[in-house]
Amino acid sequence: MGSLHRRRDLLAEGHTDEGVRAAIRAGRLTRVRPGVYVEPDDPSRPDADARHRRLVEATLPLLAPGAVLSHATAVVMHGLPSWGIALRRMHLTRDLPAGGRAGRHVHLHAAPLPAGDVVTVGTTPVTAVARTVVDVARSCSFESAVTVADAALFRGHVTVDELAAAVGAAAGRRGVARARAVLVVADGRADGPGESRSRVRMRRAGLPAPELQHVVRDARGRHVGRVDFWWEHAGVIGEFDGMEKYGRSLRPGERLGDAVEREKRREDALRAQPGVRHVVRWTWHDLDPITPLTTRLHSLLTTVL
Repeated sequence: MGSLHRRRDLLAEGHTDEGVRAAIRAGRLTRVRPGVYVEPDDPSRPDADARHRRLVEATLPLLAPGAVLSHATAVVMHGLPSWGIALRRMHLTRDLPAGGRAGRHVHLHAAPLPAGDVVTVGTTPVTAVARTVVDVARSCSFESAVTVADAALFRGHVTVDELAAAVGAAAGRRGVARARAVLVVADGRADGPGESRSRVRMRRAGLPAPELQHVVRDARGRHVGRVDFWWEHAGVIGEFDGMEKYGRSLRPGERLGDAVEREKRREDALRAQPGVRHVVRWTWHDLDPITPLTTRLHSLLTTVL
């Protein structure tokens, strides 16, 4: 996306309000918030995180000192997955005993902000990762919060002990019970939102908890492959297939089809190992609704040959 344009600057350059409105109608400018516009570099629509960053960039100069980006906005600023989290408003927290309010573009939270709960991303004050995870867990859906917590742990941005301390510091605030429940389920072995969402939904369906990122070895102890989910008692492997996984696994000079073919050979090798009875694969499409998948898994996990 191109640079931001503020109404006052456009008018100072000789443009008129009617000219700005015409540029918006023609797609040459996009309104980020009242009085702030952006000129796209290409006609494709930016994703939700990119649009939210634009809102932050447009709004920051309008804020009085002391504002700290928090909640959903801190998730985006830290580069954590924002799946299922509303990004229509920019969230910020001020160290105030009361006075929180939600406007059209900005949601102000009033809460204590100890020095250890604030870091800088670039030059912008943002709640630290542990505080961010807990704030999201208190205010967003359980599934979204687990996805954020898993990613923060997986990437090494935070430890379980740091999350526990942040939950403890939030005692007495609204939603802290849900934050405690998120901490119980969060697991740093989950490699991506698809695996996190799958795990939460399988848990809701009453399936036994799988081992995550299990290493399958052959009869001589040699490494065959690492799998997303493993139910040892039933010999069932579960693999979530997000296309981003194939993209990450591309080797120099490879195409996507090469990675897919290599994955097929890997699955054949997994199936051939002692103790492996079934390999079940699913994609984003299979998560909504997930009932057919959980029904199949339930049958495999309760019918041990």
